[in-house]
Amino acid sequence: MEYARWVDEHQHLLNELRSALNSQMGDNELHLLVDGVMAHYDELFRLKSIGAKADVFHMLSGMWKTPAERWLMWLGGFRSSELLKIVKNHLEPLTEQQLLGICNLQQSSHQAEDALNQGMEALQQSLSDTLSSVALGPAGAGNVADYMGQMAIAMGKIANLESFLHQADVLKQEMLQQLQRILTTRQIARALLVMNDYISRLRALNSLWLARPRE
Repeated sequence: MEYARWVDEHQHLLNELRSALNSQMGDNELHLLVDGVMAHYDELFRLKSIGAKADVFHMLSGMWKTPAERWLMWLGGFRSSELLKIVKNHLEPLTEQQLLGICNLQQSSHQAEDALNQGMEALQQSLSDTLSSVALGPAGAGNVADYMGQMAIAMGKIANLESFLHQADVLKQEMLQQLQRILTTRQIARALLVMNDYISRLRALNSLWLARPRE
């Protein structure tokens, strides 16, 4: 419900931004609208942080999003490096310095994503090892102390998931902030619209897929 309200408000803000770009509004007024959209993204990250504390698996699975969005999700959201690639392809012409800045940001985002992926894989393996470290099945059912100790360790490992989700969201937040520094006011406005249009098309694709004729 919170996400649905956020999406409605986000769409309202993006519609205002689109109208402002089309009307050739001055940069100062446009900058205020861009800041409003950026602040609204901050609100999403705040909501996700609260959600992760309540149910980290719910946030990790992205059950509040459409199936098409979930299919392309990474740690509760979209990859910063992928969004940057999409933005870069729709913001020409860019100066050499801007292009270099976006490429460097894309590379650093990709490296950070790889590091988080490796950490997640290590955590999954560690959790699997913990759960299988005591005899499984009826033969091991009598050792209650070992079982409870095993579960306590496993619970501690699951708690680390919240940290991974937080790091992934910080990466996305920093990507948006860095992108705003690299681009002009009009360019970042267009970039925000490009990202929103991409996600809107994913939602539309999901609706078309669900409504497709079935034999």
